[in-house]
Amino acid sequence: MAQPALTSTGEPLPRLEGMHGIVADWSSDQRAFKNVPWGKAMMWIFLLSDTFIFSSFLISYMTVRMSTTVPWPNPSEVFALTIGGKSIPLILIAIMTFILISSSGTMVLAVNYGYRRDRVKTFIFLLLTAALGATFVGMQAFEWTKLIVEEGVRPWSNPMGAAQFGSSFFMITGFHGTHVSIGVIFLIIVAIKVLRGDLDNQRPGPRRRKINPRLGNNTPRWRGSLTSRGNNIRSASISRSGACCSFSARRRILSTTSTFRATSGGR
Repeated sequence: MAQPALTSTGEPLPRLEGMHGIVADWSSDQRAFKNVPWGKAMMWIFLLSDTFIFSSFLISYMTVRMSTTVPWPNPSEVFALTIGGKSIPLILIAIMTFILISSSGTMVLAVNYGYRRDRVKTFIFLLLTAALGATFVGMQAFEWTKLIVEEGVRPWSNPMGAAQFGSSFFMITGFHGTHVSIGVIFLIIVAIKVLRGDLDNQRPGPRRRKINPRLGNNTPRWRGSLTSRGNNIRSASISRSGACCSFSARRRILSTTSTFRATSGGR
């Protein structure tokens, strides 16, 4: 966990109370909360926002289903899949659920090997997680095609019962499919960066670092690093201050020499 911000005397900075404290936390330079890194805080905010969004969708779905007077379609018949000439109810949903649970397990393994700094295994399990996510999206596309082409379900109509079924189904599953698709793309990007060692070299961003040819590989300079910019500005300031000091010292030496010559009669 990150250490709290300290003053020049080594004492922790006092925290403001109320709304002023919230504004000070969110407007701070590198951390939203003084004792929590940005990545951890943003992950919790993302999870909370995700929970709120899907909770709103599910509550709306329950409200629509309980308030409609038209019979709701039977899920066992709607989501049945014919295999070997037999109709198996809810088999497609069961397979998709198993794939999502399996992707959670492979992601846990990827994080575990990431802590161990095993880049190859982390890369493999990240790609496996992305593959499972892509498989889920593909099965969802198959489910949509089956309902639209074979059953005639539309967002505004439903030949099997209540018209609200189509709108609620396509809205919730469409948002979830988009959610998973973005996650698959992000996992592929992270897997590539893990394999080539960007995270080991403190380069988590999308831009690759630039090497100063005069200083070698030990001095990374990449545009997205505030730390590198700060170091460059600090080095430039030291160089300028050193030049000014050298010029001032040279001028004082020349002035002293001239005064000595004048007092000694020009000898």
